Amino acid sequence: MDDLLHLVLEATGETLYMILVSTFFTILFGLPLALILYTTGQSGLNPKPKLYAVLDVIVNITRSFPFIILMIVLLPLSKLIVGTKIGTSASIVPLTVGAIPFLARLFEQEFLNVDRGIIEASKSMGASNFNILTKVLIPESLPQLVLAITNLMITLIGYSAMAGTIGGGGLGALAKRYGYDRFNTEVLLWAVVVIIILVEIVQISGTKISNKLNKKNI
Repeated sequence: MDDLLHLVLEATGETLYMILVSTFFTILFGLPLALILYTTGQSGLNPKPKLYAVLDVIVNITRSFPFIILMIVLLPLSKLIVGTKIGTSASIVPLTVGAIPFLARLFEQEFLNVDRGIIEASKSMGASNFNILTKVLIPESLPQLVLAITNLMITLIGYSAMAGTIGGGGLGALAKRYGYDRFNTEVLLWAVVVIIILVEIVQISGTKISNKLNKKNI
């Protein structure tokens, strides 16, 4: 039992590492991409139909890739960036690449839902596009952005489990190596239960933070 608990805790730590680091880099690159999509879109601050069309196609194509295939395709990139094709650090590369367009699209939709009257009022007061984006658009949509990040993290939990089945580490690797391959139902159940707990913690925390931000904006 002690050995099993140690394995579960170690795998949970690896999963959290993959999720948190991937979430950080996804936001780091996904937010600017979402702002560019919003700005250059038809209803944006500086519409550029051709640029938007190119970015839109890239986002859609990347989002349509099944994660397992994307992970295999990006093995050389993982090797180039982290020096290995397997393990938790290597899994962060495809997790991030696959999640960036997903989050960018979620953010873009939330930006589009911001009241146009607020945007127009900011323009009439002489605010620059940069100021509108950073001081109006993001603050106004922040509660919804938190929910989008919550959705992202839950998706990454599922993706990280898939990554684990092909050498990515974490709870997915635990379930396959010590559960499925060795016909050990107890290990499989532990992995599933921990994944469910992680999802619940993320969902409840994200919802609470979003609700608090909503109250501040009222």
